[in-house]
Amino acid sequence: MGDDLLRLSPEAARKLIHDALTGAGASPRNAAYFTEAILDTELSGLEGHGFYWLQYYCEHLLSGKVDGKVRAKVRKLSPVAFRVDARNGLAHPAIEAGFAKLIPAAKKNGIAGMAVHNSYNAATLGFHTGHLARHGLVAFGFTNAMPAIAPVGGRTPVIGTNPLSFAVPGKKGKIAFLIDQSSSAVTWTAVKRAAEEGREIPLGWALDAEGSPTTDPAKGLAGSMAPSGGYKGFGQGLIVEVMCAALAGALRGPEMGSFQENDGKPIGCGQFFIALEPEMFSGGAFHRQVKALAKSITTQQGARLPNARRMETRKRLAREGLPIARDLHDRLKAFA
Repeated sequence: MGDDLLRLSPEAARKLIHDALTGAGASPRNAAYFTEAILDTELSGLEGHGFYWLQYYCEHLLSGKVDGKVRAKVRKLSPVAFRVDARNGLAHPAIEAGFAKLIPAAKKNGIAGMAVHNSYNAATLGFHTGHLARHGLVAFGFTNAMPAIAPVGGRTPVIGTNPLSFAVPGKKGKIAFLIDQSSSAVTWTAVKRAAEEGREIPLGWALDAEGSPTTDPAKGLAGSMAPSGGYKGFGQGLIVEVMCAALAGALRGPEMGSFQENDGKPIGCGQFFIALEPEMFSGGAFHRQVKALAKSITTQQGARLPNARRMETRKRLAREGLPIARDLHDRLKAFA
């Protein structure tokens, strides 16, 4: 391993993340669930979404763009509906506070929904739906972002990469499988990192300002991300935008502050979660059918369930240690 790359044990990585967040201005209480989310992202091998974004989270905490100490307000609208005001604080403690109400409501009533507004970057959406699945619930999650995708036939981005996630519970607190996908062909971060490193991107990742496919990441960032599957990806992104901006009462992409720059403007995005109690709806058939469905996939040579690769990567990186560039490590340590 070169001198420019370090490997951290999960325990050392957890301490680095937590110390950076609290050193930059998050309260220990608000940093706890967020720390586990960033660590889970890195263990899952999602490079560019954990340590890389942590530096921006810390900058935003220091500048006051996001309030690391504010406590979210959870309002019960009905026995199965909740609205969470993140109060321009971190998304993770707001989501965690809402889940404390959502989970028992879904288990008691069969279904429950939760809207979050005045929120911040929810980071890896599948961490949140996975949390619900580990509590035995089928989970849908949505989060919107600053504009990055133009409508098909258009040139001006109007919606973000807008991921959605769907998590299926297994038995004994396990996840049977999990889907977490953006509405773009690849994540915006993948194009941003290519630009930073001076690498070309494959055709099909992004479009330039004239709407033409490009291999230049800088032109892609100045233009728009290519939607996943053409009009289908844009359609998925529209669903997410309605769930998070309209239904949750948060900001649309063009109204948000930057996810990266210290522009002094809160992001103000939204999240929406729906949780369902599977045994109640299925009459007891849920786990049997999920097991059979999974088997029909995994018994085929070369086939795998969504999230299987992340789970394998978790085991490997827990043994080998989490890779992090020395300069990024030192930068994060400085926040502490």
